[in-house]
Amino acid sequence: MSPSGRSGRAEFVHQMFDAIAGHYDLMNRLISLGRDRAWRRHVVRLASLGPGARLLDVGTGTGDILMTVQSCQRGVRMVGLDFTLNMMRVGRLRNGGRRILWCAGDALCLPFPDESFDAVTSAYLIRNVTDARRAFQEQMRVVRPGGKVVCLDTSPPRTGLLRPLVLFHLEVVIPFLGYLLTRQNAAYRYLPSSTRAFVPPEQLASIMQSAGLENVRYRSLMFGTQAVHVGTRR
Repeated sequence: MSPSGRSGRAEFVHQMFDAIAGHYDLMNRLISLGRDRAWRRHVVRLASLGPGARLLDVGTGTGDILMTVQSCQRGVRMVGLDFTLNMMRVGRLRNGGRRILWCAGDALCLPFPDESFDAVTSAYLIRNVTDARRAFQEQMRVVRPGGKVVCLDTSPPRTGLLRPLVLFHLEVVIPFLGYLLTRQNAAYRYLPSSTRAFVPPEQLASIMQSAGLENVRYRSLMFGTQAVHVGTRR
């Protein structure tokens, strides 16, 4: 994850992900009930990557999206950017990690020239940045005209019959599993609180449009707790 600068919140997020890097992938499998892999495959499909395409994954963490690309499509040139070095160290040791160019950087000030990539992806990044619109503007800046910007993130719990079950999973199950596996209580209490405080998918779509992306659409997943958004640079 890659919030801008080192404000108090950004520093907390940086330290949190640095501390849980070794357990991050396992926790993602557990708290998503194994569905996160399918969501990432959907992100890759929406990115519309052709042979020789250049892909940037922002807030790459341990490189889950880029590993997904490797498993289903050959010949893509991949760059993963994050501000947590420990997460990228873990990713580089994964099978296929050495085929990725890992880059330390800030999601709100990407260190790449305009139109450097054919697509830009992110997973669980936007709710952690201090300025979502600026993050999308930067992603749009570095993608070529006609290229896709694809975002996977959580959504706040909806009202309805399933809301109590979703809240129980967020507020009880996730912190319990997080503490059990990592002993990092704060990290897995931050996830539910940041999810509840995040914007609903229709508002995130509006933010992407205000950043200049066109044909923005989204799909809600897992009882509305996740959403994948995609937009196109004109």
